[in-house]
Amino acid sequence: MAETGYFRIGIKITRYVEKYRNACRPTMPKMANITDLKFHSLTPERWQDFECLFGTRRACGGCWCMWYRLRRSEYEAQKGEGNKHAMRTLVESGKRPGIIAYHNDEAIAWCSFASRDEFSVLSRSRVLKPVDASPVWSIVCFFVTKSYRKRGVMTQLLEAVIGFVESWGGKIVEGYPVEPKKSPMPDVFAYTGLVSAFRKAGFKEVARRSDTRPIMRFYITRAN
Repeated sequence: MAETGYFRIGIKITRYVEKYRNACRPTMPKMANITDLKFHSLTPERWQDFECLFGTRRACGGCWCMWYRLRRSEYEAQKGEGNKHAMRTLVESGKRPGIIAYHNDEAIAWCSFASRDEFSVLSRSRVLKPVDASPVWSIVCFFVTKSYRKRGVMTQLLEAVIGFVESWGGKIVEGYPVEPKKSPMPDVFAYTGLVSAFRKAGFKEVARRSDTRPIMRFYITRAN
């Protein structure tokens, strides 16, 4: 038999094996959305829970959610323990830099938000510069424990943020999610949130200066 004949048979066998393997491979069930989460502001009493989320080998190494609050030189100079100390100092000063989501009393997710003027990086960004002069509360970061991802946690965090901002008298909540050109997107690049989650929470796009990075807002209205 000619060499090309063996080659054709080899291709057929390979295709048959792959087809059989795919047919026998179990389909992973989609994890159900979590519906019984509780949300609390990060306060000194809850620092240990935050530390567990952002500790060794979790979240982005050395960040401690200070990326948007510092100049790049400051951030790099204190990356790691320095950023951790800066965040703890912020919390102990009475600031509430974000909320923690709990499931069965375990801290499983985080969302960082505050008045926009607390995030100096936003004012220096060409893409994320202010849309107008309205005072807004900015959402800049999410972290969800791996086993809870793709279970609706991000959308619930957004809804919780809206509730907190409303209770504090805020009128506009703003976010800077990504809308990837290719899907799926590695989790590490989606730390500012995904457009799909913001839409589910009722946010609307108000500006887009980058193909993949819109500015989205939720306008809080109160009944008279």
